[in-house]
Amino acid sequence: MSETDESQRDDSRAARSHDGGNEATHDKERDDRDDDRNEGKDNGKHGDDDQKDRKPRSKKPLITLAVIVVLLVIVAFVWWFMTRNQESTDDAYTDGNAVTIAPKVAGYVVKLEVNDNVYVRKGQLLIEIDPREYRAQVAQAQAQLGLATAQLQSAQVQLDIARVRYPAEYRQAQAQTASALADLHQAQAEYDREHNVDTRATSQQNIDAADAKQASARASVKQAQAQLATASLVAQQIRQAFAAVQERRQQVAQARAQLDQAQLNLAWCEVRAPADGWITRRNVQLGTYLQPGASLFLIVTPQIWVTANYKESQLDQMRPGNKVTIDVDAYPGLELHGHVDSIQQGSGSRFSAFPAENATGNFVKIVQRVPVKIVIDSGMPAGHPLPLGLSVEPTVYLK
Repeated sequence: MSETDESQRDDSRAARSHDGGNEATHDKERDDRDDDRNEGKDNGKHGDDDQKDRKPRSKKPLITLAVIVVLLVIVAFVWWFMTRNQESTDDAYTDGNAVTIAPKVAGYVVKLEVNDNVYVRKGQLLIEIDPREYRAQVAQAQAQLGLATAQLQSAQVQLDIARVRYPAEYRQAQAQTASALADLHQAQAEYDREHNVDTRATSQQNIDAADAKQASARASVKQAQAQLATASLVAQQIRQAFAAVQERRQQVAQARAQLDQAQLNLAWCEVRAPADGWITRRNVQLGTYLQPGASLFLIVTPQIWVTANYKESQLDQMRPGNKVTIDVDAYPGLELHGHVDSIQQGSGSRFSAFPAENATGNFVKIVQRVPVKIVIDSGMPAGHPLPLGLSVEPTVYLK
């Protein structure tokens, strides 16, 4: 066979293959058109079914929403009605007495009877300071008191003597004055007689003797009168002796006061608890040298109350005696009961270290807070500590 015949047969096969592919393509297109027509018919049927199955929209969601809104309004009204006479604040904390313990005398600590956070009773020994120096001061003061007492007794004896001596000396001076005057009278008479007689009846010696006796008698009278003047100050001399007694009495009182002070200093060597409570912030050790007035520790007494800082707008109907419930943050399940004890006569800022000065600069009104003291009546279980400064939330029931 020739090459020409083979090429013609190949061209014939290719033509038949091409015609077969075109026929398959045309058949597929026809099938797609048929499917589209059938689908359109089906969609039309389903649309008719949806229109037949469609029903009116339900009103149940709207009713449910309305019921919920009504319930919320009722709950809000009930909550408002129940809390309309209540005032609460979270700006509140526990408060109480914290007694500062400080020594009154200086010295070394020789005995320490307490530890941190322990409970002590009133009058219990806490610290003892070395007492030897103060015992010596007591002994010295006792000796001074004894000396002053002895001097007082001596002055009292002198007073008793003066009350007898000085009147007697006054009477003696009076007698001596009278005797001197009598001697002077006699000497004067003798003097006159010797000078008035005839010189032949006497002698010059007798005249001189009369003159000397007269002069001596005059001198004796003056001396007696001077002694009488001195002795006449009986009242003044007795008062002087009495003043000496008073002076000695004051010295005795002074010595007794010094003894009392020495005994106080000795007693202050023992630092005892002034009240029941817990030891807090201890900063003293055995052997520490203490100075008077230095803080050793604090004693927190069991009397605890609540200081609540209410806004000034919450105080309109708040009065002492209002009942209070207290929630403590440290004990979530605990509810305390108490009452309003008092309301501070001034806001917290008024009594601060640096109160606000509204008369200077621009003024911005700020709601002030006033401390209210709330006393705890019940609800605190035994053994539950309630330290100072805990956050609480009190609710005051207004009348």
